[in-house]
Amino acid sequence: MRGDRVREAGLLATVVALVAAGGVAWWLAAPVAANAVWAAADLVTLIPAAVWVVADLRAKRWGADLLAVLALVATLAVGEYLAGAIVAAMVATGRVLEAGARRRASRNLTALLDRAPRVAHLRTETGQETVPVEEVRSGQLIVVLPGEVVPVDGVLPDGGTFDESALTGEPLPVTRPAAETVHSGVVNAGAAVDVRASAAAADSAYAGVVRLAEQAAARTARVARIADRVAIWFLPAALLIAALAWLLSGEPGRAVAVLVTATPCPLLLAVPIAVTGGMSRASKAGVVVKDGAALEALGRASVLLMDKTGTVTRGRPEITDVVCAPEHDVAGVLACAAGVEQYSPHVLAAAVVRAAASAGVTPAAAEDVTEEVGAGVRGRAGGREVRVGRSRRAGLPAWARGAARRGRLDLASVLWVEFDGEPVAALLAKDPIRPDAARTMRRLRAAGIGEVRLLTGDRVDNAQEVAAMLGLDDVDAEVTPAGKVAAVAAACARGVTVMTGDGVNDAPALAAADVGVALGSRGATAAAQAADAVILDDRLDRLADAAEIARRSHRLAVQSAVAGTLLSLLAMLAAAGGFLVPVAGALVQEAIDVVVILNALRALGDRKARGPAPAAMVRRFESEHERLLPARAAVRQAADALAEGATPAADAAVRAACRSLTDQLLPHEQAEETELYPALATALGGPEGTVTMSREHAEIGRLARRLQRHVAEASGGIQPDQVDDLRATLYGLDAVLTLHFAQEEEAYFTLPST
Repeated sequence: MRGDRVREAGLLATVVALVAAGGVAWWLAAPVAANAVWAAADLVTLIPAAVWVVADLRAKRWGADLLAVLALVATLAVGEYLAGAIVAAMVATGRVLEAGARRRASRNLTALLDRAPRVAHLRTETGQETVPVEEVRSGQLIVVLPGEVVPVDGVLPDGGTFDESALTGEPLPVTRPAAETVHSGVVNAGAAVDVRASAAAADSAYAGVVRLAEQAAARTARVARIADRVAIWFLPAALLIAALAWLLSGEPGRAVAVLVTATPCPLLLAVPIAVTGGMSRASKAGVVVKDGAALEALGRASVLLMDKTGTVTRGRPEITDVVCAPEHDVAGVLACAAGVEQYSPHVLAAAVVRAAASAGVTPAAAEDVTEEVGAGVRGRAGGREVRVGRSRRAGLPAWARGAARRGRLDLASVLWVEFDGEPVAALLAKDPIRPDAARTMRRLRAAGIGEVRLLTGDRVDNAQEVAAMLGLDDVDAEVTPAGKVAAVAAACARGVTVMTGDGVNDAPALAAADVGVALGSRGATAAAQAADAVILDDRLDRLADAAEIARRSHRLAVQSAVAGTLLSLLAMLAAAGGFLVPVAGALVQEAIDVVVILNALRALGDRKARGPAPAAMVRRFESEHERLLPARAAVRQAADALAEGATPAADAAVRAACRSLTDQLLPHEQAEETELYPALATALGGPEGTVTMSREHAEIGRLARRLQRHVAEASGGIQPDQVDDLRATLYGLDAVLTLHFAQEEEAYFTLPST
């Protein structure tokens, strides 16, 4: 590929030098020398151009290059050397521009192969023996150390915990019981485990993923260039006009003039310029498109298939809710939980530590921390024994049963926090939808994507929930890599299909799609190398940027091709009538080129009329949202505490919620109203863009004042006749705050990049 680019650049440099040298010779009154040099430029281009055409014809393709070769031959045959040299310069220039717009014949699967295990640890009578993975046979017992990739498919004698995201996309570690099957390619997320091999490495699941990617890449057809699609009818038309001009006039020069005028420079130059301009714009937007054919296909796409985990969702679990026992608060629970979890490598432990940091809580000092594989972490923090993990209690108090039900209803994993053996809080963990996902879906629909489907190896209920939240058309859940390839193939039969993913398990589907788009910032090199485009900064809305840019570039390319071709047809008719000699025809064609190239160069411009969002201010309020987690949780906790009636614990919870609202939430909302929203007016096209959110601010303020009046009336403690209205007020506040925060995160906090 690099050698081809060097040769094509060298050809252009040589042709330009010869054309210039011929011009100098002509200026020095040496027409014979000038013609000889121009003829050399023609020949230098004709030889490789003929090779390109022969290769295309062997592949049963024919298009714009064939007409260029005919024009080069015709100018040499009748002695129109200057016209031939001009055509040669245009052909060489178009070839260089298109060098960066060629679909790869095959894709690099190095990352998939590099990740595959090279060795396995065989369990022997004396301990372990490390052998090449190819030597493992079915029935042998192997040891998989913590953090290692399982090398072969097998059965677990004693069970284990695994990160299966590479194959299924599921972000949470999965605990497999004894006698259950484990597949190669997953990572041991717990202590060392034994695996009884059930297949050799070549027959295991991970090897199948590699083979799928290879097969999908091999059968992916090249998307036809716009230039070739136009040339299918333009070439016969040009040859017919040239033949009729010669036949009717008896002058071969008219046929040559027609062919020179018909040289498809709008196709050879303007289309690649529009495409490469779009590639440049996409690169500035954070999306590297590997070739122009991919950009053209993206501009015509009608179907989008999306992986869920790591693509539509963040790809890692986050603590979304903290449900505390009546006598405990969020900050205290998070401090102790993060204190012991900070010593664990578990993905959920990292989520707890992040939740504490987001809430501005410092982890408590912890000691004697130990981890129970598949069960949780325990240690001493804050003067008590703290345990975080799965519940092993037979019975739970009422508040905890409600928390467990919330976890089931919200499709969340529940981490229990225990102090001295008693449950004090439930941490609800989910892989949250990306805040920019909903906006991205709307923009993709507006860009012409008519069908959007979720294609994931995750559970059906999780996938359906995500699809419903984003308004997607359909869901295929619990799909294997082979199933993804089959789904992509079926979609490609319906229209130009884009597949977006980020994991090893997505690589075959990315390779099989008309356009594969990978989110590549987190080191998912296998997906990035199998894809046609890579989003560099892990923002899903870059996909919408790329689709909009590709659609506009495609439109400009088509405009340039069609307008240039129609103008060329008029020029051909003039040449056929004897009004244009070959050199004049070449110059007219050059004028046509200037017009269509200027139009194509518009692909480098930015159509956005709205101004940028104030990035620093948006980031400030976005970080405040994270720190307000305890304050928001206090509202829900107070409402839950009132379920027991007007108890002292409920009174304390209500007053704590009122203080959080007064001291933290309301000042934040007021600052948004007076600072953030006016600053967003330019980016949103006017102040009307924040009217709905301002109305929600007013409702939050109204409910907060109502709560304050309740507290003022209950100077001696919450009264029984206040409980029902207080609960309604607090639950209303919780609902409005949840909706309001989600809307801001989706609508405003994604603006700096759009």
